[in-house]
Amino acid sequence: MALSACNHAPVQPEGPLYSARDYVGDGVFTDGIEGPAVGPDGALYVVNMGGNGTIGRVATDAAGNGQAQLFARLPAGRIGNGIRFAEDGLMYVADYAGHAILRVDPANASVSTFVALPDAHQPNDIARAPNGDWYASDPDWANDSGQVWHIGKNGLAELLVGDMGTTNGIEVSPDGKHLYVNESVQRRIWDFSLGHDGRIVSRRLLIQFADHGLDGMRSDVKGNLYVARYGAGTVAILSPDGSLLRQVELKGRKPTNVAFGGADGRDVYVTMQDRGAIEMFRSDTPGREAGLP
Repeated sequence: MALSACNHAPVQPEGPLYSARDYVGDGVFTDGIEGPAVGPDGALYVVNMGGNGTIGRVATDAAGNGQAQLFARLPAGRIGNGIRFAEDGLMYVADYAGHAILRVDPANASVSTFVALPDAHQPNDIARAPNGDWYASDPDWANDSGQVWHIGKNGLAELLVGDMGTTNGIEVSPDGKHLYVNESVQRRIWDFSLGHDGRIVSRRLLIQFADHGLDGMRSDVKGNLYVARYGAGTVAILSPDGSLLRQVELKGRKPTNVAFGGADGRDVYVTMQDRGAIEMFRSDTPGREAGLP
């Protein structure tokens, strides 16, 4: 199925902010539910719908609920994780099973390889900087370690930083000057200052949590980070200086990633591993990448 024309749902009545509700119910996706990202058509795209190696498309109905349908099947042996969209509307998918980042053409759902990463453990999550550069987290779960890759617009990949903990969630600040990477097992989030060439100038520890894991992250337009706290059943919202602004309580316990969308960019979608479902809440600030036209 190809992407339809821009189909942003109308803004729903405001209701309480930061109050989670179901968007897509239990069991629609597998426990490999991840992604997620809003495309130029306003729909949410999430991997592993009804089985691994698939991508689901979720559109918002008039009541504000998500209606999921199968969008694409990846080639045999490929399983997606993080999803992002580029400015040209193409979808990019971290294929952890095939050690590659895939590119999906929204016109016909055809799949090609954007960059092969044969020396990676896996690409787990990906982020796109404002200048068009890409970054991929690369955890080695068996050894509680990981690394990060930098991929240029030309598709050339290089190891950006190694010798880290279990790298997982990854995001770039709205101004493109900071790369945020979290380590799931070590429960740390690092802030890497980036130079004009997209490489690291310096690093600092942004925050370390005392318990539970960390998974996917997204930034809003103010540079605040929204962090899926796996096992804690919350999304932690951090300021750019690492202050904990709030924790949004979820219905499930194992959020894997977050994405912004909706007509005003303030809907926050949360993929839930323990439920195979998607929850959502409203923020007072739009996302950096909210799928807005």
